[in-house]
Amino acid sequence: MVRVASTNDVFSAVAEPVRRGILDALAVGERPVNDLVSALRLSQPQVSKHLAVLKETGLVDVRRSGRHRFYRLNAAALRPVHEWTARFERLWDDQL
Repeated sequence: MVRVASTNDVFSAVAEPVRRGILDALAVGERPVNDLVSALRLSQPQVSKHLAVLKETGLVDVRRSGRHRFYRLNAAALRPVHEWTARFERLWDDQL
């Protein structure tokens, strides 16, 4: 079955290196968008664009506090990726 690229597809979302960087940064806990901008050394509009895709796919949740937005990883949304890669664990164990 051919996968159609879509911004609401978890696999497409994690295929983008900047988005994986954001997920890595959020794996340690909730962070405000400005922390992500600093950590990734990208502009705020670039980070916000990628966060919007991650939010649309359910990979991140956002909490507002006044004018600030805090993002956190929704690890449960990564389950399809985990389940797919788990199929290859035995192969990796045998070959790596």
